[in-house]
Amino acid sequence: MAIPVDVTIYSRADCHLCEEAKATIERVADEVDTLVTIEEVDVDTDETLRAEYGERVPYVFVDGWPAFKYEVDAAELRRQLRDAA
Repeated sequence: MAIPVDVTIYSRADCHLCEEAKATIERVADEVDTLVTIEEVDVDTDETLRAEYGERVPYVFVDGWPAFKYEVDAAELRRQLRDAA
């Protein structure tokens, strides 16, 4: 059984770019037939996270590594998911 690739999205409520990032991640994962677990972290729920990320959301980590800021590049994500799987 395949081990899922961990994806963390640092985001905030009512963030259109965050919603797009999550949709792109889910779509690409389906396309490359890779199981992913997505954890969404609302930066506004923690003062430290809010200070660290500010307006720089979504900020996406793939398999523990910083991968994307603001937008998820589908082609690059495909490569990263294949490498991590």
